[in-house]
Amino acid sequence: MPMVTPGLAGLNALSPPRAERELLACCGSRAFARAVAAGRPYGDEAALTAAAEAAVRALSWPDVLEALAAHPRVGERPGGPSREASWSREEQSGAAGADRRVLAGLAAGNARYEERFGHVYLVCATGLTAAAMLERLEARLGNDAEAERAVVTEELAAITRLRVARLAAGPAGEAR
Repeated sequence: MPMVTPGLAGLNALSPPRAERELLACCGSRAFARAVAAGRPYGDEAALTAAAEAAVRALSWPDVLEALAAHPRVGERPGGPSREASWSREEQSGAAGADRRVLAGLAAGNARYEERFGHVYLVCATGLTAAAMLERLEARLGNDAEAERAVVTEELAAITRLRVARLAAGPAGEAR
């Protein structure tokens, strides 16, 4: 059973270790969770999401890789009851009823991407169809390593922004 989302007031009131655990559901980097938890209390959702985005953009590459390890491959549905798994399933819902050829293309593209860059392909999938995810993957295979790191960091910031907003909204955010 997924944990109940604490909301902004609840997040502000948590002990630092508990706040960090909640924030890890938004971005799997411990450095991110420590930085955002240390910035509490936040006056409103906008302040929290701005701090979260800034924290993601300030991550070292090893910290970004730690966060990427918490993300499933695009097109693969994570199992389990955790908040992260639930959010990931919702974010990738555009792949749920996709054509088998598109899903096969995503699987093959994921393999090529991981071989080229050494980590999982990350895209803010909210609102995207599987075909759009595949199109972006194929385009990004042409990036050099430095350019792709910048894109990955921005995609991670976008995903984190959406998840932090859900966390701040409390139980109502679970329906977002």
